[in-house]
Amino acid sequence: MASVLWLGTVAPVWAEAEAPSAVAELSVDADNRGLQLRSTGEVLQLSAALNFELPTLVEDALYKGIPVHFVQSARMVSERWYWSDKLIAQVERHMRLSYQPLTRRWRLYSSSSPLNERGQGGGVALGVGFDSLDDALQSMQRITRWSVAELSQLPSSGELLVELQMRIDIAQLPRPLQIGTLGRKSWSVLESRVQRVDVLSLQ
Repeated sequence: MASVLWLGTVAPVWAEAEAPSAVAELSVDADNRGLQLRSTGEVLQLSAALNFELPTLVEDALYKGIPVHFVQSARMVSERWYWSDKLIAQVERHMRLSYQPLTRRWRLYSSSSPLNERGQGGGVALGVGFDSLDDALQSMQRITRWSVAELSQLPSSGELLVELQMRIDIAQLPRPLQIGTLGRKSWSVLESRVQRVDVLSLQ
């Protein structure tokens, strides 16, 4: 029988049916500020509903036809009082958003590895078209069952910090825009969340 641990108020925002093999789950809270973790088979999956706005500089660049690259990263860290924290698992998802002024269509590519100017990466890159920027952003803000760790990577007990971040990849911006962001270190981080998890709840 599956054991379930709930944090916050249940908010059924995920459209997919629950997997029968789910062992444990942390729910998204009522204002969508939480993270949802579930163990399915030998994999730990993360879901979340992000809520961010693009800086005006980035939005202007997009409407001028300049592609912008984004990075979603998830980390699981074990805190240690006697030493530096231990990194348990880390994954990244790279995205490239572009606008075609002639067709007025948006194109979003995503891959587990960095993408080039054509939306191609070292791995498999998936491309999806959208009619509006809002539609594209909603897709980027919805994280559904992202495999972030193998259960074998987790310690047998204790607490873990789950860190989720969405940022703009400044290194992929044209040089003039990179110069415009100098001295604004926090400018690229669109959203960042940290949630504490009891490892036993995932077993």
